[in-house]
Amino acid sequence: MKNRHFILMAAMALMLCMGIVSCKKSGSDESSIPPGKENVSLYLTDGPGLFDQVLVDIRSVKVLVDTTPRPHDHEDWDRHGDDEKKDSVFVWETLNIKPGVYDILKFRNGADTLLAASNIAKGSIRLIKIELGTNNSVVKDSVSYPLYLPANAKNYVLIKLAGHEFEQFLPGKKRLWLDFDVARSIVQEGNNRFYLKAVFHFFIVSNTGSIAGRVTPRDGFPVVTVFNASDTAYALPDKEGNFKVRGIADGKYSVYINASNGYADTTISNVTVNAPRETSIGTIKLHK
Repeated sequence: MKNRHFILMAAMALMLCMGIVSCKKSGSDESSIPPGKENVSLYLTDGPGLFDQVLVDIRSVKVLVDTTPRPHDHEDWDRHGDDEKKDSVFVWETLNIKPGVYDILKFRNGADTLLAASNIAKGSIRLIKIELGTNNSVVKDSVSYPLYLPANAKNYVLIKLAGHEFEQFLPGKKRLWLDFDVARSIVQEGNNRFYLKAVFHFFIVSNTGSIAGRVTPRDGFPVVTVFNASDTAYALPDKEGNFKVRGIADGKYSVYINASNGYADTTISNVTVNAPRETSIGTIKLHK
């Protein structure tokens, strides 16, 4: 009996210790953000183009934080791109990323990846600066081509913000999605020479909607365009024909299926998007 009593007491003590440790761990996320700081996350997703692969060399990600409460909406933020001097008002913060080559087309049809995250000074984020390396390429029709930066172009992209675009989804935590627009970012010139002029759009999931569906058969090689008078987005269905377009503002859209291989094009009109919901248009079957 004494042994049983001892074992029971030991088990209870062990459970109590585990509970205390668990409580400490569960509260560590909020306490890990230092005073005067906030945590920001940037997610990378893709607006696709007609390539097998798009390989982009991303070396660093920085944000320009305006630490004052005053509005600066008319500030010429572009001039801060080369200016990274210490400043009591505008603070450049370097985010933690894994530098390297990103296969952009992996992040299509609703997929994304965490590109960068860090604790930074509290304030309004006015610029996102993405530094590009030189190890860029595209694969088209199974052939790989170098992807050059234009002559005299800067080796970074500046994304200008008004300061309120990030979503605060938890106390002290903000996030934003960056959509790499492949169709507008890659320029082809003669002799299969490709240039990278990176174009990013941004959105948050909570105040935008999405359109999803499926296109068959696969050998129609469909390209999906979602458009209205003020916005256009693209999707390339996966091997099963599924597609999703995210980051769409509220409104009515047309969905145009551009088919190949003898299949007729198809348009679906008056597709309504209401954030943050996903609008499904079901399966579209192409016909010859």
